Formats: sequence, structure tokens, C-alpha cells
Amino acid sequence: MHRRFIATLATAVLALGIVATPVAARPVAPGSIVDVAIGVNSSGPYAGAFDTLIAAVVASPDVLARLSQRGGYTVFAPTDAAFAKLGLNPSNVGSAFSTKTLTAILSYHVAPGVRDAADVVGSSRIRTLQGGVLRQSGGVLTDALGRTSTIIVTDVPASNGIIHAIDTVVLPFAP
Repeated sequence: MHRRFIATLATAVLALGIVATPVAARPVAPGSIVDVAIGVNSSGPYAGAFDTLIAAVVASPDVLARLSQRGGYTVFAPTDAAFAKLGLNPSNVGSAFSTKTLTAILSYHVAPGVRDAADVVGSSRIRTLQGGVLRQSGGVLTDALGRTSTIIVTDVPASNGIIHAIDTVVLPFAP
């Protein structure tokens, strides 16, 4: 029950962010990144768009704890369609990789500090919590393998950071 609640909450949080109005025009969301993702995923135009991400975060206790606590983070949140490109869905994402590998992949989607869209686009390199670097050019992220991911929704606020949705899972190494 607790996992399902967290998954639903994380999904809603991400969906809320995809409705992308400029961050300055919206008040800071009352919940954590996890709370906002669940809220966004549970209703509105992006309902169900982040089920796989939420399942992955729930399957990685370290990432779940970090994104639920105070701090300042920028999350590049892959959609379900992004995970599907890797053959992943909510029912298999938690078992497709070891917890250590899943944590590394998810941490590669999180940068320390709160970076709105202007900050992201103004940076050519973004250091991630995983320790790797994402290259960025014109709203397109390039991972360690040379794969690209386009930022499709920007500036979804949370009490402990900001969320940007992306169309491809970025990887720090070949899975």
C-alpha cells in the first residue's frame, strides 16, 4: 500500500510539471519532487505518463529518500515512452537491473541545485548526482554513450527542487 501511494504521488508530481508554465508564474509546489511527480501522474493531461519512473524510484530506496527530503535538486524525468525505448515498463523496471545499477541510472537524471530551464539551456555541461556529466545544447541532453534526449516539459516546481520531463532515458554506462 505504501509503495503504491508513493508511486501514485510521484506520478502526479511529474504530470503537474509537464503542464509547463514558466516557473516564475507559478507558486512553489507544496510537496517534494516525489510528491509532485505522483500528483502530476495521477490526474490532468499527463496522467499515467510517469508510471515507470515512479516504479523505478520506488525500487531504489536511496533515490526515493533523497528526492523526498529537503535540498535543492533538478530532475530530468523520463516519460513512460522514454523507458519503453529500453523495453522497460512499471512491471519490469524494478527487476531489470540490480538496485545498485538502477540507483546509478536514476541518479544520473538528477543534478544538485535547482536549475530552471534558462539555467539548463545556459549550461553546456551538467554534473549529476551519479558523478557523471550530461552535455547540453539547445535543450537536448547527451549522455555518456552519445544518446540524446530532448527536454519536452520544463520548470515543474517542487519544495525541494524542479522537474523537467525528457523523451529518452539518459545512461551513464551501457546497461
